[in-house]
Amino acid sequence: MAAAAAGPAPAVDFGAAVSLALVLDFDRPHPRHFGAPAAHSEPFRAEGFEGEVARGASCNCRRVVMVPHCNGTHTEGASHLTIAQRPLHEFLPSAPLTALLLTVPPVPATDTDEDSLPAPQPGDRLVTRAALLAAWRPFAAARPRALLLKTGTDWSDAAPPFLTRQLMQELVERGVEHLVTDLPSVDRLADEGRLTAHRIFFGLPPGSTDLAEARRGAATITELAHFPACLSDGPCAVQIQVPAWSGDAVPSRPLYLPLLG
Repeated sequence: MAAAAAGPAPAVDFGAAVSLALVLDFDRPHPRHFGAPAAHSEPFRAEGFEGEVARGASCNCRRVVMVPHCNGTHTEGASHLTIAQRPLHEFLPSAPLTALLLTVPPVPATDTDEDSLPAPQPGDRLVTRAALLAAWRPFAAARPRALLLKTGTDWSDAAPPFLTRQLMQELVERGVEHLVTDLPSVDRLADEGRLTAHRIFFGLPPGSTDLAEARRGAATITELAHFPACLSDGPCAVQIQVPAWSGDAVPSRPLYLPLLG
């Protein structure tokens, strides 16, 4: 299988861009995966100052507390699994990337021979290689750098589906470097800490915490994305916007971009 070539940035219509980020409203229900507290915002307080105009301050100045992995759309790299840290803004391309949007519904774990580590439980739902290939078939010539994987999972799902080992291996073989999905995690939420799908995608051996051992250290995974119903499957482009923060994961805003021509 030929890998995706970096090549020139695709010609896109920025005027028709669609955000794939969940709207994080601190005053409304929002993701709190892995037992994380709700994200919250409060006025910054210092001696003689409280940053809230409604309380008489000259301006609003707020302090935000959140866990990027758990509270909304975020992008992570191999540093999610390693001791050494490499900020995403140092290697994530800022230009639009060739992409393919595919809708791949999950199936009951009992309906497939595909697997994960640890082994799926009878009540689990899996996003499989077989379903991916079926969705990709109409776009057989596409060799995107980024895959936009829509599973139809709602962020409030307490037992969300996850990806099989076979699907992740297929993405690596096809040269996909950046994965954007609506799942809260590509792995089972409770997976004994193995993060098998993450490790396959980043090329990091089981148990390794050495960033230098990641064969795909420039790959990224974006989780908890939101795919509006107006978007159709097919070739497109994506620009993954991230702040220049340190850390293994940061809040992100993936932009779906229609192709020109």
